[in-house]
Amino acid sequence: MPPLGPSFAIIIPARFASSRFPGKPLAPLKGADGTIKPLIQRSWECACTVNDHAGIWVATDDERIADVVRSFGGQIVMTSPDCRNGTERCAEAAAKLGPVADIIVNLQGDAPLTPAMVIPQLVRDLSNDSDAMMATPAVRCSPTLYDHLIKDQAQGRVGGTTVVFNGSSHALYFSKRVIPHRPDSDPAAYRSVYLHLGIYAYCPEALTAYANMAPSPLEDLEGLEQLRFLDGRNPIRITAFEPIGWDCIELNNPEDTPAIEAVLRAREIA
Repeated sequence: MPPLGPSFAIIIPARFASSRFPGKPLAPLKGADGTIKPLIQRSWECACTVNDHAGIWVATDDERIADVVRSFGGQIVMTSPDCRNGTERCAEAAAKLGPVADIIVNLQGDAPLTPAMVIPQLVRDLSNDSDAMMATPAVRCSPTLYDHLIKDQAQGRVGGTTVVFNGSSHALYFSKRVIPHRPDSDPAAYRSVYLHLGIYAYCPEALTAYANMAPSPLEDLEGLEQLRFLDGRNPIRITAFEPIGWDCIELNNPEDTPAIEAVLRAREIA
């Protein structure tokens, strides 16, 4: 039986020259049984757990990443080194691939703990929201996830991204700071904070429009590509989830490695 709803393909953008963590896609992560795999392979295997996709590709400009992806059987789309972020890289990759699916999903290459069930819901929400050009998920913080974000902020590290949204589930703002602000004395502060997960779903025309838009000042200040959509007054649909059973920590800094490996062990991922 064919899947219900629009078809979707997954593109994983990956670049070697990260300013905060050079070579990050090839950073080793140890699984539950001691197996060491590079981050890009764990992100690929995460994407492979999603049902009913029309295909998965890694989009990169670096032959070192491409060689590793080919070594574990992944598909590659080579893109320009001039891409300024993952959405621009997805736009170029989608243009090269042609009409492979109704919706393109960008699964960021530093998010190997992404829950598979998020992506089909994201695709459905985008297809049902006539105002939105793209959709992206957020998960309400657990106490431990909130603590991780607050510690990163206190120690001056650029950690996870948080998001606030309105009653129509459209994003108001994304930030590398923890928003909304809550007093340290509030024991339930974590319940007000949503961690943005590194996934985007776009209609193909949204990717084309994005590639033709100039970067926005807020995008440059925060280092968050999705702010270009908001600055252009293009609604972003937020698919919100309650805590999902594990902390979806991204590999933003080398210091995040132990926390990610702890989740891999807890979930018995080899």
